[in-house]
Amino acid sequence: MSSELSQTKPAEWLNEPTLSRVEEIIQFLTEQGTFRFPALDTGLFSAAAFEHAHGEDTGYSNVWTRDVVHIAHALWVLGQRDEAARAMLALGKFYTGSKNRFTDLIADPALAADPMRRPHIRFAGHALEELPEKWSHAQNDALGYWLWLTCKMVLAEQFKLTDDLAEVLRLLVRYFQAVQYWQDEDSGHWEEVRKVAASSIGAAVAGLKAFRNVVELELHAFADRDELLELTCQLIDKGYAALDRILPHECVDGDEKQVRQYDGALLFLIYPLEVVSGPVADQIVADVTTHLQGPIGIRRYLGDSYWCADYKELLSAESRTADFSDDLNSRDALLKEGTEAQWCIFDPIASVIHGRRFLELGTEEDRIKQLEHLQRSLAQLTTAESRFGAYRCPESYFLEKDKWVPNDITPLLWTQANLRLALHWMRQTLVAQEGA
Repeated sequence: MSSELSQTKPAEWLNEPTLSRVEEIIQFLTEQGTFRFPALDTGLFSAAAFEHAHGEDTGYSNVWTRDVVHIAHALWVLGQRDEAARAMLALGKFYTGSKNRFTDLIADPALAADPMRRPHIRFAGHALEELPEKWSHAQNDALGYWLWLTCKMVLAEQFKLTDDLAEVLRLLVRYFQAVQYWQDEDSGHWEEVRKVAASSIGAAVAGLKAFRNVVELELHAFADRDELLELTCQLIDKGYAALDRILPHECVDGDEKQVRQYDGALLFLIYPLEVVSGPVADQIVADVTTHLQGPIGIRRYLGDSYWCADYKELLSAESRTADFSDDLNSRDALLKEGTEAQWCIFDPIASVIHGRRFLELGTEEDRIKQLEHLQRSLAQLTTAESRFGAYRCPESYFLEKDKWVPNDITPLLWTQANLRLALHWMRQTLVAQEGA
Protein backbone atom coordinates (compact mmCIF):
# COMPACT_ATOMS: atom_id res chain seq x y z
CA MET A 1 0.00 0.00 0.00
CA SER A 2 2.94 2.35 0.57
CA SER A 3 3.62 2.29 -3.17
CA GLU A 4 0.04 3.46 -3.65
CA LEU A 5 0.67 6.39 -1.32
CA SER A 6 3.77 7.40 -3.23
CA GLN A 7 1.78 7.49 -6.47
CA THR A 8 -1.10 9.62 -5.19
CA LYS A 9 -1.33 13.14 -3.81
CA PRO A 10 -1.21 13.40 0.00
CA ALA A 11 -4.44 15.43 -0.06
CA GLU A 12 -6.18 12.31 -1.42
CA TRP A 13 -4.75 9.79 1.05
CA LEU A 14 -7.71 10.05 3.41
CA ASN A 15 -10.57 10.18 0.93
CA GLU A 16 -11.75 7.01 2.68
CA PRO A 17 -10.41 7.39 6.22
CA THR A 18 -9.84 4.14 8.07
CA LEU A 19 -7.63 3.20 11.00
CA SER A 20 -5.42 1.03 8.79
CA ARG A 21 -4.99 3.88 6.28
CA VAL A 22 -3.93 6.36 8.99
CA GLU A 23 -1.44 3.87 10.40
CA GLU A 24 -0.12 3.29 6.88
CA ILE A 25 0.34 7.04 6.35
CA ILE A 26 2.20 7.37 9.65
CA GLN A 27 4.51 4.50 8.72
CA PHE A 28 5.06 5.78 5.19
CA LEU A 29 5.91 9.34 6.25
CA THR A 30 8.16 8.04 9.00
CA GLU A 31 10.06 5.98 6.43
CA GLN A 32 10.32 9.08 4.21
CA GLY A 33 11.96 11.05 7.04
CA THR A 34 9.03 13.43 7.47
CA PHE A 35 9.02 12.92 11.23
CA ARG A 36 12.77 13.09 11.77
CA PHE A 37 13.58 15.16 14.87
CA PRO A 38 17.38 15.31 15.06
CA ALA A 39 18.45 16.34 18.53
CA LEU A 40 21.55 18.35 19.33
CA ASP A 41 24.12 16.92 21.74
CA THR A 42 22.33 18.76 24.52
CA GLY A 43 18.99 17.13 23.72
CA LEU A 44 17.50 20.33 22.32
CA PHE A 45 16.11 20.80 18.81
CA SER A 46 17.01 23.46 16.28
CA ALA A 47 13.98 25.20 14.85
CA ALA A 48 14.58 23.64 11.43
CA ALA A 49 16.36 20.48 10.30
CA PHE A 50 18.01 21.70 7.13
CA GLU A 51 19.05 18.92 4.80
CA HIS A 52 20.72 21.30 2.31
CA ALA A 53 22.77 24.46 2.59
CA HIS A 54 19.82 26.61 1.49
CA GLY A 55 18.66 27.33 5.03
CA GLU A 56 21.82 27.95 6.97
CA ASP A 57 21.60 31.72 6.56
CA THR A 58 18.11 31.90 8.05
CA GLY A 59 19.19 31.64 11.68
CA TYR A 60 16.83 28.69 12.18
CA SER A 61 19.69 26.41 13.18
CA ASN A 62 19.44 28.15 16.56
CA VAL A 63 17.11 27.02 19.34
CA TRP A 64 13.85 28.74 20.23
CA THR A 65 12.37 27.87 23.64
CA ARG A 66 8.80 27.93 22.28
CA ASP A 67 9.59 25.57 19.38
CA VAL A 68 11.42 23.14 21.65
CA VAL A 69 8.42 22.94 23.98
CA HIS A 70 5.99 22.28 21.13
CA ILE A 71 8.26 19.56 19.74
CA ALA A 72 8.88 18.01 23.16
CA HIS A 73 5.18 18.01 23.94
CA ALA A 74 4.39 16.17 20.71
CA LEU A 75 7.07 13.57 21.39
CA TRP A 76 5.78 13.16 24.94
CA VAL A 77 2.20 12.59 23.76
CA LEU A 78 3.49 10.06 21.23
CA GLY A 79 5.31 8.07 23.90
CA GLN A 80 8.86 9.26 23.16
CA ARG A 81 9.13 10.50 26.71
CA ASP A 82 12.86 10.17 27.23
CA GLU A 83 13.62 12.43 24.26
CA ALA A 84 11.02 14.93 25.44
CA ALA A 85 12.36 14.95 29.00
CA ARG A 86 15.94 15.39 27.81
CA ALA A 87 14.95 18.48 25.83
CA MET A 88 13.05 20.01 28.74
CA LEU A 89 15.87 19.32 31.18
CA ALA A 90 18.25 21.06 28.78
CA LEU A 91 16.00 24.13 28.75
CA GLY A 92 16.03 24.03 32.54
CA LYS A 93 19.82 23.91 32.51
CA PHE A 94 19.98 26.89 30.16
CA TYR A 95 17.69 29.03 32.31
CA THR A 96 19.41 27.93 35.51
CA GLY A 97 22.66 29.13 33.98
CA SER A 98 21.14 32.51 33.19
CA LYS A 99 18.96 33.00 36.24
CA ASN A 100 20.52 36.40 36.82
CA ARG A 101 18.15 37.54 34.05
CA PHE A 102 15.28 36.77 36.40
CA THR A 103 16.84 38.10 39.60
CA ASP A 104 17.93 41.39 37.99
CA LEU A 105 14.43 42.11 36.65
CA ILE A 106 12.76 41.09 39.90
CA ALA A 107 14.99 43.59 41.69
CA ASP A 108 14.43 46.31 39.06
CA PRO A 109 11.37 45.72 36.83
CA ALA A 110 12.24 48.83 34.79
CA LEU A 111 14.97 46.75 33.10
CA ALA A 112 12.23 44.86 31.23
CA ALA A 113 11.93 47.81 28.82
CA ASP A 114 15.10 46.46 27.15
CA PRO A 115 14.32 43.03 25.62
CA MET A 116 18.00 42.08 25.77
CA ARG A 117 17.84 42.29 29.58
CA ARG A 118 15.03 39.75 29.70
CA PRO A 119 15.51 35.96 29.80
CA HIS A 120 16.59 34.89 26.33
CA ILE A 121 14.23 32.71 24.31
CA ARG A 122 16.53 32.18 21.30
CA PHE A 123 20.03 30.85 21.93
CA ALA A 124 22.83 28.55 20.76
CA GLY A 125 21.58 25.06 21.51
CA HIS A 126 24.90 23.21 21.20
CA ALA A 127 26.61 25.24 23.90
CA LEU A 128 23.56 26.43 25.88
CA GLU A 129 24.86 29.97 25.42
CA GLU A 130 23.11 33.26 24.78
CA LEU A 131 23.52 34.89 21.38
CA PRO A 132 24.95 38.41 21.25
CA GLU A 133 22.80 39.87 18.47
CA LYS A 134 19.83 42.02 19.31
CA TRP A 135 16.60 40.02 19.52
CA SER A 136 13.04 40.51 20.74
CA HIS A 137 13.41 38.44 23.91
CA ALA A 138 10.31 40.00 25.51
CA GLN A 139 8.26 36.82 25.03
CA ASN A 140 6.20 35.77 28.03
CA ASP A 141 4.53 33.06 25.97
CA ALA A 142 7.81 31.19 25.49
CA LEU A 143 8.56 31.28 29.22
CA GLY A 144 5.00 30.22 29.98
CA TYR A 145 5.32 27.24 27.64
CA TRP A 146 8.55 26.20 29.35
CA LEU A 147 7.00 26.46 32.82
CA TRP A 148 3.92 24.56 31.66
CA LEU A 149 5.59 21.48 30.15
CA THR A 150 8.35 21.31 32.75
CA CYS A 151 5.75 21.19 35.52
CA LYS A 152 3.59 18.68 33.64
CA MET A 153 6.59 16.38 33.38
CA VAL A 154 7.42 16.81 37.07
CA LEU A 155 3.82 15.97 37.95
CA ALA A 156 3.99 12.90 35.70
CA GLU A 157 7.24 11.87 37.46
CA GLN A 158 9.09 12.06 34.16
CA PHE A 159 11.94 13.69 36.03
CA LYS A 160 12.54 14.98 39.54
CA LEU A 161 12.32 18.55 40.70
CA THR A 162 15.92 19.31 41.67
CA ASP A 163 16.85 22.21 43.92
CA ASP A 164 18.28 24.14 40.95
CA LEU A 165 15.18 23.59 38.83
CA ALA A 166 12.85 24.49 41.69
CA GLU A 167 14.74 27.72 42.25
CA VAL A 168 14.64 28.90 38.64
CA LEU A 169 10.93 28.03 38.33
CA ARG A 170 10.27 29.98 41.51
CA LEU A 171 12.18 32.93 40.05
CA LEU A 172 10.15 32.74 36.83
CA VAL A 173 6.91 33.09 38.79
CA ARG A 174 8.26 36.13 40.61
CA TYR A 175 9.49 37.46 37.27
CA PHE A 176 5.93 37.23 35.90
CA GLN A 177 4.86 39.25 38.94
CA ALA A 178 7.61 41.84 38.41
CA VAL A 179 6.77 42.47 34.73
CA GLN A 180 3.02 42.28 35.45
CA TYR A 181 2.58 39.73 32.68
CA TRP A 182 -1.19 40.22 32.54
CA GLN A 183 -0.65 43.74 31.20
CA ASP A 184 2.91 43.49 29.91
CA GLU A 185 3.55 44.42 26.29
CA ASP A 186 5.62 41.60 24.83
CA SER A 187 6.57 40.46 21.32
CA GLY A 188 4.81 37.11 21.68
CA HIS A 189 4.71 34.14 19.34
CA TRP A 190 5.67 36.13 16.24
CA GLU A 191 8.45 38.22 17.82
CA GLU A 192 7.19 41.49 16.44
CA VAL A 193 5.50 44.65 17.76
CA ARG A 194 5.12 44.56 21.53
CA LYS A 195 1.50 44.52 22.72
CA VAL A 196 -0.69 43.10 25.48
CA ALA A 197 -1.47 39.80 23.75
CA ALA A 198 -3.98 37.17 24.86
CA SER A 199 -1.83 34.40 23.34
CA SER A 200 1.08 35.37 25.61
CA ILE A 201 -1.05 35.85 28.71
CA GLY A 202 -2.73 32.49 28.12
CA ALA A 203 0.57 30.64 27.82
CA ALA A 204 1.72 32.18 31.11
CA VAL A 205 -1.57 31.19 32.77
CA ALA A 206 -1.08 27.58 31.61
CA GLY A 207 2.40 27.56 33.09
CA LEU A 208 1.27 29.08 36.38
CA LYS A 209 -1.57 26.58 36.73
CA ALA A 210 0.82 23.66 36.26
CA PHE A 211 3.30 25.26 38.67
CA ARG A 212 0.59 25.65 41.31
CA ASN A 213 0.01 21.90 41.16
CA VAL A 214 3.73 21.29 41.61
CA VAL A 215 3.91 23.57 44.64
CA GLU A 216 0.94 21.80 46.20
CA LEU A 217 2.58 18.41 45.62
CA GLU A 218 6.21 19.20 46.45
CA LEU A 219 5.83 19.98 50.15
CA HIS A 220 9.51 20.66 50.84
CA ALA A 221 10.86 22.01 47.54
CA PHE A 222 10.13 25.67 48.27
CA ALA A 223 11.12 27.39 51.51
CA ASP A 224 8.51 30.10 50.84
CA ARG A 225 5.87 27.56 49.83
CA ASP A 226 2.80 29.19 51.39
CA GLU A 227 3.64 32.66 50.13
CA LEU A 228 4.58 31.29 46.70
CA LEU A 229 1.34 29.35 46.43
CA GLU A 230 -0.72 32.42 47.31
CA LEU A 231 1.20 34.54 44.81
CA THR A 232 0.73 31.95 42.07
CA CYS A 233 -3.02 31.84 42.64
CA GLN A 234 -3.18 35.64 42.50
CA LEU A 235 -1.22 35.69 39.25
CA ILE A 236 -3.52 33.09 37.71
CA ASP A 237 -6.56 35.17 38.66
CA LYS A 238 -5.01 38.27 37.09
CA GLY A 239 -4.27 36.35 33.92
CA TYR A 240 -7.79 35.01 33.60
CA ALA A 241 -9.23 38.46 34.24
CA ALA A 242 -7.13 39.80 31.37
CA LEU A 243 -8.20 36.95 29.09
CA ASP A 244 -11.86 37.58 29.93
CA ARG A 245 -11.35 41.17 28.84
CA ILE A 246 -9.45 40.45 25.60
CA LEU A 247 -10.65 37.14 24.17
CA PRO A 248 -11.65 36.05 21.62
CA HIS A 249 -9.39 38.77 20.22
CA GLU A 250 -5.61 38.81 20.39
CA CYS A 251 -5.11 42.43 21.44
CA VAL A 252 -7.63 45.19 22.17
CA ASP A 253 -5.29 47.94 23.44
CA GLY A 254 -2.93 50.32 21.70
CA ASP A 255 -2.48 51.73 18.23
CA GLU A 256 -3.28 50.23 14.83
CA LYS A 257 -0.08 48.16 14.84
CA GLN A 258 -1.00 46.60 18.19
CA VAL A 259 -4.76 46.05 18.11
CA ARG A 260 -5.51 42.68 16.48
CA GLN A 261 -8.77 40.82 16.26
CA TYR A 262 -7.64 37.52 14.74
CA ASP A 263 -4.43 35.59 15.33
CA GLY A 264 -3.56 31.96 14.70
CA ALA A 265 -1.57 31.80 17.94
CA LEU A 266 -4.85 31.81 19.88
CA LEU A 267 -5.43 28.22 18.73
CA PHE A 268 -2.64 27.07 21.04
CA LEU A 269 -4.61 28.30 24.06
CA ILE A 270 -7.14 25.59 23.16
CA TYR A 271 -4.56 22.90 22.37
CA PRO A 272 -2.12 22.01 23.72
CA LEU A 273 -2.40 24.50 26.60
CA GLU A 274 -6.08 23.87 27.43
CA VAL A 275 -6.54 27.33 28.92
CA VAL A 276 -9.59 28.18 26.80
CA SER A 277 -12.64 26.01 26.13
CA GLY A 278 -16.36 26.25 25.45
CA PRO A 279 -17.93 29.09 23.46
CA VAL A 280 -14.80 31.25 23.52
CA ALA A 281 -12.76 28.41 22.03
CA ASP A 282 -15.45 27.85 19.40
CA GLN A 283 -15.30 31.53 18.47
CA ILE A 284 -11.51 31.49 18.16
CA VAL A 285 -11.62 28.50 15.81
CA ALA A 286 -14.40 30.11 13.78
CA ASP A 287 -12.50 33.40 13.55
CA VAL A 288 -9.30 31.71 12.40
CA THR A 289 -10.97 29.56 9.76
CA THR A 290 -13.22 32.36 8.53
CA HIS A 291 -10.75 35.24 8.42
CA LEU A 292 -7.25 33.69 8.26
CA GLN A 293 -7.62 30.43 6.36
CA GLY A 294 -6.40 30.48 2.78
CA PRO A 295 -6.30 28.01 -0.12
CA ILE A 296 -3.13 26.32 1.19
CA GLY A 297 -2.54 27.22 4.82
CA ILE A 298 -3.57 29.70 7.49
CA ARG A 299 -2.24 33.23 7.89
CA ARG A 300 -0.71 34.18 11.22
CA TYR A 301 -2.77 37.38 11.14
CA LEU A 302 -4.16 39.80 8.58
CA GLY A 303 -1.50 42.20 7.32
CA ASP A 304 1.41 39.87 8.11
CA SER A 305 4.33 40.91 5.91
CA TYR A 306 6.72 38.09 6.90
CA TRP A 307 7.34 36.05 3.72
CA CYS A 308 4.91 38.18 1.76
CA ALA A 309 4.83 37.93 -2.04
CA ASP A 310 8.30 37.87 -3.69
CA TYR A 311 9.93 38.11 -0.27
CA LYS A 312 13.28 36.80 -1.46
CA GLU A 313 13.50 39.43 -4.20
CA LEU A 314 12.48 42.26 -1.90
CA LEU A 315 14.76 41.47 1.07
CA SER A 316 18.35 40.27 1.31
CA ALA A 317 19.05 36.91 2.96
CA GLU A 318 20.42 38.47 6.14
CA SER A 319 17.40 40.72 6.62
CA ARG A 320 14.62 38.21 5.94
CA THR A 321 14.57 36.89 9.50
CA ALA A 322 15.95 39.97 11.23
CA ASP A 323 14.50 41.48 14.42
CA PHE A 324 11.60 43.65 13.26
CA SER A 325 10.11 44.14 16.72
CA ASP A 326 11.03 47.83 16.91
CA ASP A 327 9.83 48.86 13.46
CA LEU A 328 7.69 46.79 11.13
CA ASN A 329 6.88 49.69 8.82
CA SER A 330 9.66 49.00 6.34
CA ARG A 331 8.65 45.36 5.94
CA ASP A 332 4.91 46.07 5.98
CA ALA A 333 5.41 48.49 3.09
CA LEU A 334 6.29 45.46 0.94
CA LEU A 335 2.98 43.70 1.52
CA LYS A 336 0.37 43.63 -1.21
CA GLU A 337 -3.15 43.05 0.10
CA GLY A 338 -4.06 39.40 0.35
CA THR A 339 -0.54 38.05 -0.16
CA GLU A 340 0.26 37.05 3.43
CA ALA A 341 2.21 33.81 3.79
CA GLN A 342 0.11 30.72 4.47
CA TRP A 343 1.48 28.86 7.46
CA CYS A 344 1.47 25.11 7.96
CA ILE A 345 1.48 24.90 11.79
CA PHE A 346 -2.19 25.77 12.23
CA ASP A 347 -4.24 23.29 10.19
CA PRO A 348 -2.89 20.31 12.18
CA ILE A 349 -3.82 22.01 15.46
CA ALA A 350 -7.29 22.86 14.15
CA SER A 351 -7.64 19.18 13.25
CA VAL A 352 -6.61 18.14 16.77
CA ILE A 353 -9.04 20.59 18.37
CA HIS A 354 -11.97 19.26 16.34
CA GLY A 355 -10.88 15.66 16.90
CA ARG A 356 -10.69 16.01 20.66
CA ARG A 357 -14.05 17.74 20.70
CA PHE A 358 -15.53 14.90 18.63
CA LEU A 359 -14.17 12.36 21.12
CA GLU A 360 -15.74 14.34 23.95
CA LEU A 361 -19.09 15.26 22.41
CA GLY A 362 -19.52 12.99 19.40
CA THR A 363 -20.50 15.89 17.14
CA GLU A 364 -20.45 14.83 13.48
CA GLU A 365 -19.44 18.31 12.34
CA ASP A 366 -16.27 18.07 14.43
CA ARG A 367 -15.37 14.72 12.87
CA ILE A 368 -15.77 16.25 9.41
CA LYS A 369 -13.68 19.30 10.33
CA GLN A 370 -10.99 17.12 11.90
CA LEU A 371 -10.61 15.23 8.64
CA GLU A 372 -10.77 18.39 6.52
CA HIS A 373 -7.93 20.11 8.37
CA LEU A 374 -5.84 16.94 8.37
CA GLN A 375 -6.29 16.62 4.60
CA ARG A 376 -5.19 20.25 4.23
CA SER A 377 -2.17 19.50 6.43
CA LEU A 378 -1.12 16.54 4.30
CA ALA A 379 -1.58 18.62 1.15
CA GLN A 380 1.00 21.07 2.53
CA LEU A 381 3.78 18.47 2.32
CA THR A 382 6.34 19.21 -0.37
CA THR A 383 6.31 17.28 -3.64
CA ALA A 384 9.07 15.34 -5.35
CA GLU A 385 9.60 18.33 -7.65
CA SER A 386 10.37 20.61 -4.71
CA ARG A 387 13.95 21.74 -4.17
CA PHE A 388 13.54 20.34 -0.64
CA GLY A 389 12.52 16.88 -1.84
CA ALA A 390 9.25 15.11 -1.17
CA TYR A 391 7.20 14.92 2.03
CA ARG A 392 8.81 17.77 3.94
CA CYS A 393 6.91 20.14 6.26
CA PRO A 394 7.43 23.82 5.40
CA GLU A 395 7.06 26.71 7.79
CA SER A 396 4.79 28.38 5.24
CA TYR A 397 4.00 28.86 1.59
CA PHE A 398 4.58 32.27 0.00
CA LEU A 399 3.92 33.75 -3.43
CA GLU A 400 6.95 33.70 -5.70
CA LYS A 401 6.15 35.10 -9.14
CA ASP A 402 2.45 34.41 -8.53
CA LYS A 403 3.05 30.78 -7.54
CA TRP A 404 2.69 29.43 -3.99
CA VAL A 405 5.96 27.75 -2.98
CA PRO A 406 7.47 26.61 0.35
CA ASN A 407 9.62 29.22 2.06
CA ASP A 408 13.26 28.61 2.92
CA ILE A 409 12.50 27.31 6.43
CA THR A 410 11.77 23.77 5.28
CA PRO A 411 11.46 21.43 7.07
CA LEU A 412 10.28 23.20 10.21
CA LEU A 413 10.25 20.86 13.20
CA TRP A 414 7.29 22.63 14.80
CA THR A 415 5.20 21.85 11.69
CA GLN A 416 6.35 18.22 11.75
CA ALA A 417 5.35 17.93 15.40
CA ASN A 418 1.89 19.33 14.78
CA LEU A 419 1.25 17.12 11.76
CA ARG A 420 2.31 14.03 13.71
CA LEU A 421 -0.08 15.05 16.52
CA ALA A 422 -2.91 15.51 14.03
CA LEU A 423 -2.37 11.98 12.70
CA HIS A 424 -2.22 10.65 16.27
CA TRP A 425 -5.57 12.22 17.16
CA MET A 426 -7.15 11.07 13.90
CA ARG A 427 -6.06 7.59 14.87
CA GLN A 428 -7.75 8.05 18.26
CA THR A 429 -10.96 9.11 16.52
CA LEU A 430 -10.94 6.07 14.25
CA VAL A 431 -10.15 3.70 17.11
CA ALA A 432 -13.19 5.08 18.92
CA GLN A 433 -15.37 4.82 15.81
CA GLU A 434 -14.28 1.39 14.69
CA GLY A 435 -14.42 0.05 18.23
CA ALA A 436 -17.93 1.38 18.80
